[in-house]
Amino acid sequence: MKVKTQELTGPALDWAAAKCEGWDEYLENDLPVRYADADGQDIAWSPSTDWSQGGPIIEREGIALLPEHEWCGYIDNIRSQKYGPTPLIAAMRCYVASQLGDEVDIPEELTL
Repeated sequence: MKVKTQELTGPALDWAAAKCEGWDEYLENDLPVRYADADGQDIAWSPSTDWSQGGPIIEREGIALLPEHEWCGYIDNIRSQKYGPTPLIAAMRCYVASQLGDEVDIPEELTL
């Protein structure tokens, strides 16, 4: 199901961020989604709520965050600019948009 990157949240946003990282997902009892990282290690992945996961992406990608009416995350000033209610959500939306575009094809079970 196509979803605008600006509207991604929760497991759908984390799934899209995992795709940007090149990780494969699998469902464990439908939800939560679990991931195998680059080393094949099973991890719970939630960079949109966990600074220990989202923070390194923000730093590596050079995502800037500004508090406006919502948080604004951007890369290279204009290349990818997205908003969110928290810094991590704004940053992960920005990251996903920079890698996958303004619309992402999300598994339907993650959009419910």
